[in-house]
Amino acid sequence: MKKHVASAVWNGSLKEGNGTLTTKSKVLENHQYSFKSRFENGTGTNPDELLAASHAGCFAMALSLILGKEGYTPKTLNVQAEVTMDAEKLQLTGSHLTLKANIPGIDQKKFMECANAAKENCPISKALSFPISLDAHLE
Repeated sequence: MKKHVASAVWNGSLKEGNGTLTTKSKVLENHQYSFKSRFENGTGTNPDELLAASHAGCFAMALSLILGKEGYTPKTLNVQAEVTMDAEKLQLTGSHLTLKANIPGIDQKKFMECANAAKENCPISKALSFPISLDAHLE
């Protein structure tokens, strides 16, 4: 079983404090996050932004796998994930995927079939308990 490791250090109160995030790969190394970066316009990242990046990356990889099994090789899969939060309830409410794809030889029906399969079956989508929506466009 493959394990991936990240750590967080938080100092101080919620609103005035701050923290750092570090990943084993060192892609993030003592990277700043804070209340302001999550709920306002502060400097640094936040857990929701990192979840969005994870979802976009996972979806793109899953779609590439599914397309390959169907005999297609994507030239480009440009994915944006937007994770939303209800700040009053402190609850993540959804993830919206936007896909712009260049896939030689695929028709619209097969494209949508593959994109929806990736949305439902990528490991990050499977781990999320909130609604996931998708806008997919061939270029």
